[in-house]
Amino acid sequence: MASAAPDLDAFREHWQDEGDAAYLYHALAEVEPDATRREVFRKLAAVEERHVTVWQELLEKHGAAPGAHTPSLRTRLTRTLGIRFGPRAVLPALLREEGREVKHYLTMHRETPTGVAGSNEALLLARESAEHALELSRLSGKTGEPWHRAESGGFLRNVVYGFNDGLTANFGLVAGVLGATATQQHEAVVVAGVAGLIADALSMGSSGYLAAKSEQEVYDHEVAMERDEIALMPELEQEELALLYEAKGMSPRAAQELAADAARNPERMLREKAQLELGISGEAASPMREGWITGTATAVGALIPVFPFFVTSGMVAIVLSFAFSMFAHFLVGAARSLFTGRGVIRSGIDMFVVGLGVAVAGYYAGEWISRVVFN
Repeated sequence: MASAAPDLDAFREHWQDEGDAAYLYHALAEVEPDATRREVFRKLAAVEERHVTVWQELLEKHGAAPGAHTPSLRTRLTRTLGIRFGPRAVLPALLREEGREVKHYLTMHRETPTGVAGSNEALLLARESAEHALELSRLSGKTGEPWHRAESGGFLRNVVYGFNDGLTANFGLVAGVLGATATQQHEAVVVAGVAGLIADALSMGSSGYLAAKSEQEVYDHEVAMERDEIALMPELEQEELALLYEAKGMSPRAAQELAADAARNPERMLREKAQLELGISGEAASPMREGWITGTATAVGALIPVFPFFVTSGMVAIVLSFAFSMFAHFLVGAARSLFTGRGVIRSGIDMFVVGLGVAVAGYYAGEWISRVVFN
């Protein structure tokens, strides 16, 4: 009975992913100001290069040498953002990518028959990718296994999604006004566009503020309850902490000793319980900061469709507004790929189509309302 053939396409995909990761970690190490974190990025890059070699040797063994590595568009975009905003800004995206690798390698190991090329390699690399994910999780101030959860992307996610909301909403509004106004459309577009910009920015900014405020209130409430429990029943809380340490892999004796040591300092015990039991590893996001980031990004996105009408008029302004808005939709779609894991081009085209649909729907809705309601 013939043995199953290895999946060379999957080998190439993993070779590309590992090469992208090595390229990115090297780039982030160059701009990371903290020496300890810089060394972590360099170690991660070295391990990723070893992973590249594993897949390259497998491909060469089966007559499918991959050639020179070229970073993907998404990787180059992540590198640019990491250099511009700092490595911390792209850590959530890196964390999700490592989490996806763990899932992919575990799936590959399960689905590849024993003895077929790629099975053992996938299991080994799943373990090392899991170690990478946990290391990045610690750098991000998070706990737990990141391949079991999907999280937001922090600062960059707020910027991208706020920008996207403002751009799309105001583009549809401007298109609707153009469809509705046969005369004096320039003044109407400017007024509606500016009003839409302000309304979108305030709406998204307040939503960001309230979301962060709610998160902070939940955090404060949970920690306050845990503080009361430690004060009222310290023996029981010490026992629970020991069990949590055991669940992380410690021996019962070592767990009990460490819990007893933590119990001597109530604040330390509170931090340990909040991290291990509640999954709270740091301060909640600042509501005001979240509101400003989201609101400002929304305002910038909403400005794009209406800006040409500030500097010119007529068909020139309409064409520029359409061109700038469609290009911006493609770019914001490409940026969203950092959080979705999809390809840059495909994600950009998806948002381009969405922007086009919004413009067409807005224009004809405005035209219909003008014809039916006002005529």
